Amino acid sequence: MGCRLDVTVEEGKVVSVEGQACKRGLTYAQDEITDPRRTVTTTVRVVNGLHPLLPVYTERPFPKNQIFPLLEELQQVTVAAPVRAGQVIQPNALGTGINVLASRDMPQRG
Repeated sequence: MGCRLDVTVEEGKVVSVEGQACKRGLTYAQDEITDPRRTVTTTVRVVNGLHPLLPVYTERPFPKNQIFPLLEELQQVTVAAPVRAGQVIQPNALGTGINVLASRDMPQRG
């Protein structure tokens, strides 16, 4: 469920938003035009873990234009088990101040 927004942008700035059904619609439209962000979820490799991959996520929405560089960076990350859910896997990813966290516990194998 959502609403269809009509956004008028002049010189890179939002000058009007119409069609929002709630207060969040205005903020969403402005953020989407000026600084679009998404929560990123992916996996990283694990050494001696119960499973070979650990699911991870960004603790806050990440700048959309830096998502693919982040995914390339995370392809190079390997962590050693055990890992606890919420543990910081990649601090300050790409200098954004946003940490990448483990989304589950990963016990050691055997």
